Amino acid sequence: MSRRNYDIPALRTLDLAHHLPAQADFKLLHELGGSRIITRAEGCTIFDGEGNALLDGMAGLWCVNVGYGRQELAQAAYDQMLELPFYNTFFKTATPPPVMLAAKIAELLGPPLTHVFFNSSGSESNDTVFRMVRHYWKSLGQPNRKIFISRWNAYHGSTVAGVSLGGMKGMHAQGDLPIPGVEHVAQPYWFGEGFGEDPVAFGRKCADQIEERILQVGPENVAAFIGEPVQGAGGVIMPPEGYWTRVQEICKKYGILLVSDEVICGFGRLGQWFGFQHFGYQPDIVSMAKGLSSGYLPISATGVSAHVAEVLREKGGEFIHGFTYSGHPTCAAVALKNIEILERENLVTRTREDTGPYLKKLYAGLAEHPLVGEARTLGLIAAVEIVSDKGTNKRFAGKEGTAGPIVRDICIKNGLMVRAVRDTIVCSPPLIITHAELDRLVSTIKKSLDEAEPILRNL
Repeated sequence: MSRRNYDIPALRTLDLAHHLPAQADFKLLHELGGSRIITRAEGCTIFDGEGNALLDGMAGLWCVNVGYGRQELAQAAYDQMLELPFYNTFFKTATPPPVMLAAKIAELLGPPLTHVFFNSSGSESNDTVFRMVRHYWKSLGQPNRKIFISRWNAYHGSTVAGVSLGGMKGMHAQGDLPIPGVEHVAQPYWFGEGFGEDPVAFGRKCADQIEERILQVGPENVAAFIGEPVQGAGGVIMPPEGYWTRVQEICKKYGILLVSDEVICGFGRLGQWFGFQHFGYQPDIVSMAKGLSSGYLPISATGVSAHVAEVLREKGGEFIHGFTYSGHPTCAAVALKNIEILERENLVTRTREDTGPYLKKLYAGLAEHPLVGEARTLGLIAAVEIVSDKGTNKRFAGKEGTAGPIVRDICIKNGLMVRAVRDTIVCSPPLIITHAELDRLVSTIKKSLDEAEPILRNL
């Protein structure tokens, strides 16, 4: 494959003059002289315009599960574009790829999740959840059931509904959010908020806050609880044992819907097709995106249980919701091929039985570093908590969020793309990653922590 020669200085100038990147500090980008320009990628490695090769410890943005450079996916898009590049699913129409993809997703979800609604992004999937759940309860003659319960520090997207469902206060501050009808309770963040407590007891206490909030607002007013199996963008927060069992008990007790946001955890990230399968709970609705197409084309889906779909079909009338690209045939064709690759190469099983346990072993060694308060993994998602005093959860200089970006930037300088969430370094590499690449990932984090330590001690 030929490589294009880009004029990187010119692109950085254009970037500053015309481009507003996602979730960016525009002033900081201006001071830096523009964005880092990524020009190509192969396998688990990305390359920037200056010729730097970086091991992609984030799989793009939690999504490139089958790795970069898959000709099969490009061919699937090409073939579909020649046959039928686009048609909508309005006007009582459908095209073959989304119909086949819906059936495949239903197979992977397992009963009772039998139906699928398509969109373009995880945010749109959760918008669909928001509207569908309220429409469901109204169709059942219970229009007062409007309230969603979520968790502080959860991430459910960047639309108005997605930010409202999420629990990130910085996002709420931009746009006077959340909108009415969304309540937030504690996240099961043991290291940050339950340090020193019994983890199982802490997890149950967090889950019990859901019941307390249901009783405060009135069970007859609550529509659903929504949560990520593992909170990804919130800092790879893994709930203690028994948390999800208790959440499901509470939802069943009060007859509210349980929504599992699988945008990050779905399609093998935790070593199962979906996170709810790992934790052993049964949601009524599932939102998904990212790994559905490994990020090659934008597509998301909302999996819906048969009992919800039946109400929508028999009592709901027209569901006046959808987007131009809902069920986009080319995106669906690529997603089908992506799932085929995941199955053929046994990447979900490999994550569960091979690379996931190997990463866990490496992180156990990383946990010995003097700056590491906790190093946790599940499948191929991981986090390192940076602390000033070993054996505590105390942060540097009393300024939470100072250490993470420093260590992240050193990791990138050393050839590893990771993400900082406050004082936590998180990663989610492609599912094709090798043992040698995992060795490099962890050794680079360790090296970067070593380089960061004198800087952090002198803050």
